[in-house]
Amino acid sequence: MKEALAGELVGNGHRLWQRVYYEDTDFSGVVYHARYLHFLERGRTDYLRCLGINQGALADGQEGREGLAFVVYHMDIAFRAAARMDDILEIATEPERMTGVRLVLNQKITCNDRQLIVAKVTVATVDRQGRLVRMPKDTAQLFGL
Repeated sequence: MKEALAGELVGNGHRLWQRVYYEDTDFSGVVYHARYLHFLERGRTDYLRCLGINQGALADGQEGREGLAFVVYHMDIAFRAAARMDDILEIATEPERMTGVRLVLNQKITCNDRQLIVAKVTVATVDRQGRLVRMPKDTAQLFGL
């Protein structure tokens, strides 16, 4: 059951389902625009979790490596339609391309096959001082790019 909380790997990407709660909405019951960033972050985080990437261990350093973290470097987002309280959202995350330090992910949020959000998110790997660093090869290979 706990594994289901993190969604599932599908094809070359990941799917996560989230319910819209009262706290996600404005006074009219529509999801507040900034809350979509939370849903997208949950999708990316659980994608990594399903790939076997433990972000806490990565940040602490493991197997003699320096600690590193994934940070959002750039984001383009298009708001196409609104979600409402109690909707069940599907957050899809798929890798597009990778350079040594950056990973581009395509994300979308849908509800009942209706596209709500389309986002292109570039994440980068940084060390503990915030400097860009190359993603370890074994981690990079998990994205299948």
